[in-house]
Amino acid sequence: MDASALGNELSEILHTEAELKQRLSELARDIEADYGDQPPLLVGVLKGAVMVMADLARELRFQAEMDWMAVSSYGTGTKSSGVVRILKDLDADLTDRAVLIVEDIIDSGLTLSWLKENLLTRGAKSVKICTMLRKPDALKVDIDVEYVGFDIPNEFVVGYGLDYAEKYRNLRDVAILAPHVYS
Repeated sequence: MDASALGNELSEILHTEAELKQRLSELARDIEADYGDQPPLLVGVLKGAVMVMADLARELRFQAEMDWMAVSSYGTGTKSSGVVRILKDLDADLTDRAVLIVEDIIDSGLTLSWLKENLLTRGAKSVKICTMLRKPDALKVDIDVEYVGFDIPNEFVVGYGLDYAEKYRNLRDVAILAPHVYS
C-alpha cells in the first residue's frame, strides 16, 4: 500500500521503503560478518516482524533457517502492558544454537527482555537481537540490541509490518499515525 492512499491518516513518513531496504542490506552485511560460517537461527516475532524477517532473510548470503514466535503484551491498546503471553511457540530446538531475534520495533523493551531470557533458559548458546526500529525515549529496561535499523521518536508508528488494530501493516513505508485515528 502506498502512503498517498491514506490521506490524512498519517502525520509524517519517517522512513521510505527504499531507506528500509537499504538499511536492511547494511544490517545483513554486519550479521554475516559477525556470525561467519555459523549462521544463527532467525526467530521472527509475529506479526509485526514478517516484513523485516522476509526482507532480511533475502538479503543474507547464507542459508537462513527461520522460526516464528507470537507473543503479546499489547492487547488492543497502543502501549505495552508488560505482561507477556506466548501465543505461538517455536518449533525448533534451541539447544546449543545461536539465535538472532528479528523484531519490527522496540518500544519499552519489556517484551524483548523477557523473550531473550526465555530463549536462553531453553538452552540457546547465544541470543542477539536485530530490530528495524527502536524508540530510545520509550525504553523502560536496558537491553542490548546488536543490530538497529533506525532510532525513531516516541510516536505511534505504522507500516512495514507495524499495525494499529490490524490495519496499516502493508504500508510500504514507516509513518507516524495521525492521533485522530486512534484517539
